[in-house]
Amino acid sequence: MYFFVLLILIIGHLHTVSAVTHSLKYFYTGVSGDINFPEFTTVGLVDNVTFIYFDSNTKTAVPKTEWIKRVGPGYWVSQTKTCINLHQFFKNNIQVAKDRFNQSMSTGVHVFQWMYGCDWDDETGVIQGFDQYGYDGENFISLDLKTLSWIAPKPQAFITKNKWDSDKADNEYLKHYFTLECIEWLKKYLQYEETSQMRTVPPSVSLLQKTPSSPVTCHATGFYPSEVNILWQKDGPFQHEDVETGHTLPNGDGTFQKSVLLTVKPEEWKNNKYQCVVQVSGINKDFIKDLTESEIQTNRDTSIGHIITVVVAGLLAIGAAVIGVVNRKKKSKKASDDGSNSSNKSASNV
Repeated sequence: MYFFVLLILIIGHLHTVSAVTHSLKYFYTGVSGDINFPEFTTVGLVDNVTFIYFDSNTKTAVPKTEWIKRVGPGYWVSQTKTCINLHQFFKNNIQVAKDRFNQSMSTGVHVFQWMYGCDWDDETGVIQGFDQYGYDGENFISLDLKTLSWIAPKPQAFITKNKWDSDKADNEYLKHYFTLECIEWLKKYLQYEETSQMRTVPPSVSLLQKTPSSPVTCHATGFYPSEVNILWQKDGPFQHEDVETGHTLPNGDGTFQKSVLLTVKPEEWKNNKYQCVVQVSGINKDFIKDLTESEIQTNRDTSIGHIITVVVAGLLAIGAAVIGVVNRKKKSKKASDDGSNSSNKSASNV
């Protein structure tokens, strides 16, 4: 995530977000050179929480929150196709930037980035838009939304500035996007999020053990929301010694999983009543699994393989993403929930 940090540092001075301000932001990063990082990644955030992600290795746009799935199934097909096209678009812009900076023969790592979005103060109604491009960790060109003109801090960006300043129609489109369309999508996403927060999904609870002498793991998965307590009981009271609590991890379907490990000798739990108790926020019911030989699953069970797959999928899903359109000249159409359009604005060659 090094390059995202660079971009955030670059644009951090442009705007601040107060306690009542909501935001919709998109980060795009193209990379060239020998580096262990995807050539192209896109990340979308609502209130600084990632809701969609794409990279050129997986070639698939994926949801990072449960509520974004409400936009409709066609959304993901559309977003994936757009991101694949944007990958080539960013490769072209990196080459243009390298030519401008006399780096055509350079074999080192170069980074081209794009960040844009909008802020909305739900108390005052004040809105802001921001649109900025960076190259190799420095600001390349940015939009002054008040004057509808482009600011080029480096002479290598003057060609781009002159080209974009002269396109009055496109700059009017940007004004429309940042003051109306982006804000409308932000409000829509906030409504989806609010509705989703009222949703609850009960967990599936399993007791896992590698060998008869290994610690016993209580694994809960498939629950929503993410707030969960997993506790071990011994003959009634909760036991806190010899208990190791893992992190709550996301599953690929928007739900969550968590494990709590209990170190206990076989003769100890066989001669006492041990129970795993799972409590999920918003669900007024405890999910209890008795520690008995019949309830324990081992690595030889096919169900364990499924659980491991879910865990790996959850780990791989951590990250974050979103999409734009390749041709900036394309006129904005009315956004819809079927995936035929999105909250992204269009892109342009530098």
